[in-house]
Formats: sequence, structure tokens, C-alpha cells
Amino acid sequence: MAEPGAPVSQRVLAVQGLAKSFDGVQAVRGVSFDVSAGELVALIGPNGAGKTTCFNCINGQLIPDEGSVTLAGIDVTGRSPRDMALAGVGRTFQVAATFASMTVRENVALALASHAGNGSALAGRGARGQAAPVDALLQRAGIGALADQHCGTLPYGDVKRVELALALAGNPKLLLMDEPTAGMAPRDRGTLMAAAADLARHGRVAVLFTEHDMDVVFGHADRVIVMDYGRIIALGTPDQVRADERVQAVYLGTPAPPG
Repeated sequence: MAEPGAPVSQRVLAVQGLAKSFDGVQAVRGVSFDVSAGELVALIGPNGAGKTTCFNCINGQLIPDEGSVTLAGIDVTGRSPRDMALAGVGRTFQVAATFASMTVRENVALALASHAGNGSALAGRGARGQAAPVDALLQRAGIGALADQHCGTLPYGDVKRVELALALAGNPKLLLMDEPTAGMAPRDRGTLMAAAADLARHGRVAVLFTEHDMDVVFGHADRVIVMDYGRIIALGTPDQVRADERVQAVYLGTPAPPG
């Protein structure tokens, strides 16, 4: 298994010895890895492997029992999701959520206003006086053409791209994407992940994502982390992970040879 290896100068996220138990059941056990600027790292594994628990410990929904989470050299272990957002962490969720009655532009404007601490923006639907930054963010997420459409009328794949724009509103150093292509048509999955890859590489954002679609994982990730029963069993490039006999046995469906 490859060791965490991002150069310290480029390292955005460093997870060290992370552990979390629920009623004596160890969901995450001694997990260590890192993600550097401009890198897409996939976190995969069978259902119940500990991926979501690991994600939630990183983002502050859960406080780990042991270990540390470091963001850009600062220990952020146990901080709240709000504090993590302020520190530079964006997140998308398995089920996308937007204000359906508002336009794409209004949704993004509200997100920008929220990150700026403008609590009065909701009353004005957030779109006044922010045209330039809103348009810039829409272009970053590749949804400029959708600006004036109401989110409730969009296909689900486009809603996912709007959610990506919302996550980028805080100009994150680290973007956590929880099953970003869940519920999307196959054609839309590649489009979304290509947009995420472009944002990572040109915006120098570190991206960590969970995903069940192996075409998405092996087609877009720079490195892949495989978990099983709360532990990392493989970490490396897509080719290295695909060739790993233990990964083949527990996740990819190819039995490992005897001995």
C-alpha cells in the first residue's frame, strides 16, 4: 500500500490516525492520508467501509475519537461544519439541495452573501449588487447559460452543477464531494467530474470525493484510497489500485489468487 505522499508545500488536507467508534463498533480505524492542491482523490470501498464516517470527521459533523485533521498546516480537528466552511472547506452532498423557486443566479448570490456574512441578503434574494462575482462563479462551475432558470425546472444533473457552484462560493481550499454523481444520468456524470477536475487543476483546489461508479473513479481520480472495515487497504494511482489483489477481492469483484 502506498504511503501518503503529497509534498508538504502543496498539502492542503492531512488526516493522521483518524478513529471513530459507535457503541463499540469501530467505523474508522487508524486512517491516514493527504490531499494536495490541484489533486482529485477518490475515497472508495464497500457499503459500511467507513467512508461517510471518515468524511464527517473531516468536515466536523463528527468529532473523531483519535487522530487529527489538518487543513493547510492548521489543526482543525473537531471544529464545527460552520467553522470548517470559514476555514476553507466546501462540501457537496449525495442528495443535492437548492432553493427550487429561485433562479440559479439567486441561489449562488445567496451563497456568496452567506459566506460574506451578509444576513440581510435573504430578504432581497441576494442578487442585487453582486452581478460580477456571481457571474464569475457561474462560469467557474460551467453553468453560466443556466443563470436565469429556476432551479426547480432543471434536470437533476444541472442541479448537481448548481450545488457545485454553491460549494465554491466560499472559495474553498478543500472541496469534499459525497457521491457527486449519485442519481445522475451516465452522460452527465463525466461532465460534472470533468468540471471538478478543471476546477481542481486550474484553481489549485484539493478535491476529495466518495463514489460508487468505478468509471468515474478510474476515469478522473489522480489517486484512489480504498477502505474496508474502517481501514485503508490500498492507496495509490488508479492503475495501482485496480491491480491490487486485495482490492479486487473485497471490492472490484475479482477473487484474489490462493496463497
